[in-house]
Amino acid sequence: MALERALATGPSASRERAAFRLPRIGRSQFAAAGLLAPAVFATIVCLVIPLVMFLVRGVSNSEIVTALPTTIQSLQNWDGQNLPPDETFARLAEDLSVARTSGKLGELGRRMNIMVPGFRTLVMKTGTQMQTVPAEPRTALIEIDKRWGEPEVWQLLRQESGRWTDSYFLASIDLKRTPGGDIVQVSPDQKIFVGLFVRTFAISISVTVICLLIGYPAAYVLASASPKWVGLLLLLVLLPFWTSTLVRSTAWIVLLQNEGLINRTLRALGIIDGSLPLFANRFAVLVAMTHVLLPYMIMPIYAAMKAVPADQMRAAGSLGATPPRAFRRVYLPQTHAGVAAGSLLVFILALGYYVTPAIVGGPGDQMISYFIALFTNESLNWGLASALGTLLLLATTLFYVVFSRFGRSGAGAH
Repeated sequence: MALERALATGPSASRERAAFRLPRIGRSQFAAAGLLAPAVFATIVCLVIPLVMFLVRGVSNSEIVTALPTTIQSLQNWDGQNLPPDETFARLAEDLSVARTSGKLGELGRRMNIMVPGFRTLVMKTGTQMQTVPAEPRTALIEIDKRWGEPEVWQLLRQESGRWTDSYFLASIDLKRTPGGDIVQVSPDQKIFVGLFVRTFAISISVTVICLLIGYPAAYVLASASPKWVGLLLLLVLLPFWTSTLVRSTAWIVLLQNEGLINRTLRALGIIDGSLPLFANRFAVLVAMTHVLLPYMIMPIYAAMKAVPADQMRAAGSLGATPPRAFRRVYLPQTHAGVAAGSLLVFILALGYYVTPAIVGGPGDQMISYFIALFTNESLNWGLASALGTLLLLATTLFYVVFSRFGRSGAGAH
């Protein structure tokens, strides 16, 4: 027993207990947590919770269930063939009358119009004329609009009778469900969102490439400049940050329009006779967005270049490397992280741009953020806006992972 107690209280046991001892939290750590708590709470309440609620709207299907509760319940017993029984017609007439009184008719119409264009008119016309439940609801509804006599309408209602739906996400990629449940493409005249995403990515990539082509040499000049010039050059780079995006975008109207400063100057010099198409097109969008986003490309690359020792290029030259080869093999790999960071910043910011394309671009130059704002503020189609925003968020996350790996691989190669 004495031996066992000695072993249990010996140096090795003490070291073992110390290894499993939990770290003590000091007052400074509690104070730091207390200082961070308001910021964390504000971030959760003002950013995380609203964002999650908005994203949930992309799969929420509360409008139909809330406006047509008894109709949906009656459709559960329908076999889906021909027309539903008279009881279901009566329940629809009753639900539409209640929805008109409670003000839910507009929401129901907008929701059903997503399933089939024109359903909003069907719902609003029927709900307006349906004051009470008629004696023969089937005949009365079909007389108001003959579409109530088509089984496909009722099949779509039953198909969208759940609390959750994929209709918004299907619509955001130009797809829809048939009354039989199959996923098909929408008609060619209704295809819009896939082309919008392609246009958004094309503009964002173009702006990123232009900013990189201009920003890399500009950052090199900054990194190589003497100390007395660095302050002035940085001032010129950061000057756009001191002016709002709206003002900067509006200024390009003065420069690029047909009677703007550029066209008038070129005509005065005799270079052109008419006016160059510089405004309300893709060129104007690329120029204005590059002007706004260029500092986001320059500053990360400049920070990476400042970390490269200046004597490395001289050492490479002393070993026989030509300046282009020394730049490509020694200098460029050490700036991969800055290039990745700047490209990521510019690309992500360009994906969500709304003001600049709306001001200087034409109808064919609007990006997906314009339609997200349209569906959120004007059409009040929050479900479709949420689906489009979710897809844009997923694309942003994907590109973030790709650019991050590019930056790590560049640093690893160095």
